[in-house]
Amino acid sequence: MNKLLDSLPVRLVIGLAAGIAIGLCAPESVMTVIVTLKYIMGQLINFCVPLIIIGFIAPSITKLGSSASRMLTVALIIAYVSSICAAFLSMTTGFILIPGMHIVSNVDGLRELPGVAFQLDIPQIMSVMSALVFSVLIGLAAVWTKAKVITEVLDEFQKIVLQIVTKVVIPVLPFFIASTFAGLAYDGTITGQFPVFVKVILIVMVGHYIWLAVLYALAGIYSGENPMEVLKHYGPAYLTAVGTMSSAATLSVALNCAKKSKVLRPDMIDFGVPLFANIHLCGSVLTETFFVMVVSKILYGQLPSLGSMIMFCLLLGVFAIGAPGVPGGTVMASLGLIISVLGFDETGTGLMMTIFALQDSFGTACNVTGDGALTLMLTGYAKRHGIRQESVKSVNL
Repeated sequence: MNKLLDSLPVRLVIGLAAGIAIGLCAPESVMTVIVTLKYIMGQLINFCVPLIIIGFIAPSITKLGSSASRMLTVALIIAYVSSICAAFLSMTTGFILIPGMHIVSNVDGLRELPGVAFQLDIPQIMSVMSALVFSVLIGLAAVWTKAKVITEVLDEFQKIVLQIVTKVVIPVLPFFIASTFAGLAYDGTITGQFPVFVKVILIVMVGHYIWLAVLYALAGIYSGENPMEVLKHYGPAYLTAVGTMSSAATLSVALNCAKKSKVLRPDMIDFGVPLFANIHLCGSVLTETFFVMVVSKILYGQLPSLGSMIMFCLLLGVFAIGAPGVPGGTVMASLGLIISVLGFDETGTGLMMTIFALQDSFGTACNVTGDGALTLMLTGYAKRHGIRQESVKSVNL
């Protein structure tokens, strides 16, 4: 029994189920405590995210040596291509299916969650995007100048971050997921709001799985490795993403999952997984593309023009690279795009954010799981171009 409870996927599932059960029957006083604990745990997890990004990306770039700039360029290109292709898949599906769907737009009637009893803020040492840019620049500069001392410091810092992940972030995650789902059950999102758009959400989820199948198939063909050797380890990361709704908050678990694969190079894992967690949001892009078409049909009686949707998809891929890996990050970053390209008004953007929030868990899970396929592509690229593998310290969680 103890061995079963030591399994991270089991703890995540228990946390999810317990959270829903508590949320359905807990009084407001209990929910006040849960909401407060969720806020504090969220602050702690978010504080650790920039440390994880710096601790993995910067040392990994120094280990790549002269190939660092090339690998970074390849990573950016495949992340962008994956996002816009997912968007075009969603757009095509939308033009085929949405005209024949009867979509109800009533999303009212949710119960309001109580506020936090006290607010304990734990500000990040820097924003996620600042940490990403800092990691890339400091890693590249260390390679260009052959800075031995900084390289050693970054390597030591990576070991420190590994301990933070092992002893702080991972143990907190099941409780954070439980509190998240308790809130969703209490306010009625799971029992009331979700059925309103269940058909739309199911279509989007099928799209997620289709795109993941495409990504892993292409990664397997390109790398010459069995993609299932990567995908089969991503269950805990998928569940964590469903619970946290955040690619950044799921980063520590995603790293652990990727390190269990026998076909991914350790140096590509430490470089690719943290990077893709912040620039590769294929599931969120796929979802947003389909949902803007649904909202346009609901509110304005027609779908956007083909030209507008193509422009929207191409630009959304750029916005996704810069979007924060936090709940709703993609749609928040692209609100200006929704307004300027598709002509949405305040009502349209409000409804868009509402229904996007309904499935944000699954979009995030697609993002995180897709990162494994892109990391396999990086491994294949390194192998094909003779990029020497560096030894890196791994961790078993």
